[in-house]
Amino acid sequence: MLDARRLRGALGECVIGREIVVLATTTSTNDAILQRADAAEGLVVFAEHQTAGRGQRSNVWESAAGKGLWFSILLRPKIDIAESGRLSTWAAETVGRTVEEEFHLTTRVKPPNDVYVGDRKIAGVLVEMRAQSRSPHRAIVGIGVNVNHTRDDFSNELRRRAASLSMLLGRDVDREQLAAALLRQLDRSYAALFVCSAHQAR
Repeated sequence: MLDARRLRGALGECVIGREIVVLATTTSTNDAILQRADAAEGLVVFAEHQTAGRGQRSNVWESAAGKGLWFSILLRPKIDIAESGRLSTWAAETVGRTVEEEFHLTTRVKPPNDVYVGDRKIAGVLVEMRAQSRSPHRAIVGIGVNVNHTRDDFSNELRRRAASLSMLLGRDVDREQLAAALLRQLDRSYAALFVCSAHQAR
């Protein structure tokens, strides 16, 4: 099981990952963030298993227990609700870039929110925004990455179009190490795209 304390210690000073929670099971990590919506920006909730993981257009996201990285981030970007697509693009591109740097695989983002290696989906993003009248809108960025799945961990429907990093690499992947790399990249790129740009626009 992922260890929240070790993950936090691997990050140093940051916004994304300033607080990390690891749950054994939950309906979805986006739901778990909603239950903690008054927390500081940057809270990250991981779950080892989701019983009702969600994808785009109300699709079910299959979350094989202990095999992937399923996590959501609480953010308060200074953008309009109509610009939520920017968050989807940012998260998907950052996941793809991290996979390329960590594993030397060539990724592509299939708009609006899926990450592919070749013709196989390895990750997806789901952004949900909630309007706030007197403060920056609340955004929940949910990310799912197929890490150590075998072919049998996918349903018959998904086997032809989904893969895990382990299947592509021919070896198991250290999930905690990958989680830390993803959070570092997400924190760095979020600051550059949504924090620094907001200051420059003033």
